Amino acid sequence: MVQLHVKRGDESLFLFNTTVDAPLETLIQQITAIYNGRLKVERLCSEIPELADHGISLPPNMQGLTEEQIEELNLRDEWGEKCIPSGGSVFRKDEIGRRNGQAPNDKMKEVLMRTVEAATALISKKQVQANVCVTVEMIKEALDQLRGAVMIAYPMELPPHDPIRMEFEDKEDLSGTQASLQVITEDECQLWWAAKEMQRGKKLQDYIGRNEKTKLVVKIQKKGQGAPAREPVITDEQQKQMMMHYYRRQEELKKLEEADDDSYMDSEWSDRQALKRQFQGLTNIKWGPR
Repeated sequence: MVQLHVKRGDESLFLFNTTVDAPLETLIQQITAIYNGRLKVERLCSEIPELADHGISLPPNMQGLTEEQIEELNLRDEWGEKCIPSGGSVFRKDEIGRRNGQAPNDKMKEVLMRTVEAATALISKKQVQANVCVTVEMIKEALDQLRGAVMIAYPMELPPHDPIRMEFEDKEDLSGTQASLQVITEDECQLWWAAKEMQRGKKLQDYIGRNEKTKLVVKIQKKGQGAPAREPVITDEQQKQMMMHYYRRQEELKKLEEADDDSYMDSEWSDRQALKRQFQGLTNIKWGPR
């Protein structure tokens, strides 16, 4: 199997196994699905802790308003009465005003947080260091785990406007957010290797030959952004280590210069003729009256 190390810019993302016979059209489709799937899991894993801490999302027309403003405008959260967490709720006010504050109890919170940790581990960048390849099935497994945990905590489901439910139903609205800049659609996706774009309509073997044991670093890029920037020859960490080594070497040289004292040459133990005189019985000779 050919192993692809997928990056975006200098950021390492995941490993992916394929074959040299794989059409690039299919390869781009699979890599795009994993890339966007990882982003979806990350968004869910950042939103579910908010659900565990502060309950379901308020309707859009009530978010950010104070209690006085809600009463003055005579607004009512109908979904708050329907979507009760399993085992009852605990009030934890959301200072931002996005959620209703009716959080699940500690047992349900633990279920949610434990599932978030498991899903995060499945799509973690540490999988690259562990030499574990990410698949579409692993993304689906992570999403299913998160969906199951939310259903356990909220058997009556979440409101249709809650961002977690919208993510599960693929109805999320990312317009105007930083997350929207990260998403790359299949039509926009380009793969680059060795400063060359891997063109659709060709096969992987057209670029790398027929060696199935090849390992490549490919970069995912959005169409129209041009070729990815070349990575530095050494990483920031390597440069830091080199600078530390150079500094330590300079300090050692300074100490050697300070210790460059040849006064030891006058010592008896440094006399090269001492052994010869000892054999000839010429040691301890003193001139002068006794």
